[in-house]
Formats: sequence, C-alpha cells, structure tokens
Amino acid sequence: MKQLVFIYLLVSLLFFAMFAMLSYGYGNGYVYIYWRDWQFQSSLWGLIALFIVISLFAQLLWFVSRRYFAREQRKKENILQFKDLHPYEQLGIVLLLDAAKEQQGFIERVFAQSGLLSNIVDAQFDYKNGDYQLALQKLEKSAPMAFELAELQRIDIFLEQHETEKALTHLEFLAQHQLSPWLAEIETAYQQRITVLWGKLALQQPWLFLQSIQHGLLSAEHRDLWLQQLLIQFDQASVDDLAALQQRYIALENEIQARPYSSKVLWLKLLARMPEMGLQHEDLALHLLQENFDPEVFYLWFQQQLLKQIPDYSYVEQRIIQLEQRYTSVPMLTFAKWHIYVATQRLEEAEQLLTLYPDNILMSYLRIKSTLGDNLDLIRQLNLILENDVNFLNFKI
Repeated sequence: MKQLVFIYLLVSLLFFAMFAMLSYGYGNGYVYIYWRDWQFQSSLWGLIALFIVISLFAQLLWFVSRRYFAREQRKKENILQFKDLHPYEQLGIVLLLDAAKEQQGFIERVFAQSGLLSNIVDAQFDYKNGDYQLALQKLEKSAPMAFELAELQRIDIFLEQHETEKALTHLEFLAQHQLSPWLAEIETAYQQRITVLWGKLALQQPWLFLQSIQHGLLSAEHRDLWLQQLLIQFDQASVDDLAALQQRYIALENEIQARPYSSKVLWLKLLARMPEMGLQHEDLALHLLQENFDPEVFYLWFQQQLLKQIPDYSYVEQRIIQLEQRYTSVPMLTFAKWHIYVATQRLEEAEQLLTLYPDNILMSYLRIKSTLGDNLDLIRQLNLILENDVNFLNFKI
C-alpha cells in the first residue's frame, strides 16, 4: 500500500511538472462542467488534482477489498496438501508444532531467498546440531544489516564453548552499540535476549561477570543465582575479585536495599565473609530486621558483632531489647542475650534465661554448653554438630 501511494505521488509530481511546462505563457486553463443541476468550475489544475485523488481512492479501495475477500475466501478453502499453503503459513505450522529441528530442510528453503536471514538461519541449525565452527563461519558471511542477530548467535556459541571472555567482550560491545532502526519495533525482545545471555555468562563465570562495565543486565532470577554461585565459589576469588565485589556493592547499595528480601539476604551472606565490609554488613542486616525477624539474618549480625576485636556489648544489648519490643517470644533473641550476660559477667541473669523455651534447640544447646563449663574440646564438638554449612554459617559464638 505504501508503494502504491508513493507511485501516485511520483507520477503526480512528474505530471504537474510537465503540465506546468506546457502551460507556461498560456495560463492554467478553465474547466466548466454542467450536468443536470450540478455544476463544476475549476482551473485545469484543479480537475487534474481531483482526478488523481479519485483515482488513488479507487485504487486503495480496490486493494483493501481484494485483500479482505481473498482472506475470507482462504478461510473457506479446503487445503488438501501442505504444499498448497503459503510459505509463511507452512512456517507458522512448523513453529506451532515445535518441529523446527525435524523440518530443518524446509525452513532453510523458505529462508534461502532471504539475503538478510539465510546465513543466520543456517548458522542457527548448525549451532543446534553442535557444529559450532561451521555456524561461526556462516555468521561471518551474514548480511551487515543483520549484525545484531549474528552477534547474539555468536555470543551464544562462545558460551557453549566456554569461551566466556570472548562472550563478555561481544556482550559489552552490543550493550554500547546503537540498535539498527529496523529492529526498533522489537527492541524489547532484543533486550530480553541480551539479558538471557548475560545471565548465562554470570552463572558460567560469576567472578568474571564482575569485570563487566554493565551492572544491571541480569534478570531477578539470574541475579539471585549469580549471588549463590559467588557464595559457592567464594574461596576461589582473588584479591581483585573481592575488591570488585566490594565496589559493586558500594555502587549499587541503595538499589540493593530496594530489591526482594531473598536477594538482600544473599548479599548479606557475602558481606559477612568480607571483614572490610563490616559497616555495610551491619546496615543491611538491620535494614532486613526492620522488615521482619529472620533468625538467620539476626545470627549473621549478632555473630559479626561478637567477633569484633572489642565488642560493644552495651550497644548490642540495646539492639536486642529493641528487637524484643518489636518481635515478642523469639528464642533466638534470648539465646543472644545469654551470650551478652555471660560476656559481661551477669551470670545469675544468664542462668535465669536457661529456664526459658525448654523445647527450643538453641536454648537446649546453651543448657548443654553451660553444663560443660570450660571443657573447650567438648564445646567444640557440640558446635560441630550444630553448624549449618549449607547456609554458609559457622557456629563461632
């Protein structure tokens, strides 16, 4: 339809230019039409313009009507063979049946005439079949206009080959690359695909991801999985990796505090393993405890407080009292208060606390520990029983 309008405009301009040349020195002419009681008076220019508008309107009406009736007729036709369908209808059926792999030859034939997509579609099948080198070769031959699509596939291949650094280089380039105008209408889908690739890279090399210049290209799901991988591989981190992690948290601290609770807890566990981030760890822990009481979060905060060179027992006790006012009947708070009383030599008050919560495992631990007295070897064995390494906590109190 756009072509039709364009052709009419072009022809009109040429016709008017020719008419202007022929009319030069003779005027625009005059037209008078009388039919029944209807009269029309205009210059010859007006008549020609009217004729062109009526002709264009008639052409558009015919074009729209033909398409409509063809579509309605198509609905009533009895299709007996697959080959009688339009190629795009055939392709749609293949996609609906999720039969792309089985119909590889057919799909390649459909796109064979496409200078834009033929090499990329072929490369996609080679990639799915595990022939990565052939896929990369075909991507090198792809049309320059399809650069972004070729790059997305190239990155996917690098990740499958565990060439993570190459994938990172290409992803960062795409992140700064201005999107081609013809992809603008599907930019959301394009960005979603890039986000998925960032997620694959982050899970494959969690510490390498910290070197990326882009901070916000992970989905919420991949972000939490990435943090879990950092915790699992924490002992493999270099000094530079830990410095990058600290800088990442400081740069995103305000944003992190607005994220879902589970994500913040993962960050808290990471901060607990970096003594240099003690202040940030405490701020995040107290922020989480204001949302709701989580024994694991409280324990991480409490443990960090007591592991300081000179613990501020008065400050810790005041915080516990504030939490008791907010959250009543919580054995974990009584457990923490017992340690404060013992550390500050208030042994009678500590002994009174041991009578509370007879069925709670933490209070039972304290009763056993109190009975063992100064037998450090037995206390160490007791701690080993209660340690929970799955959650990256060590019973150090």
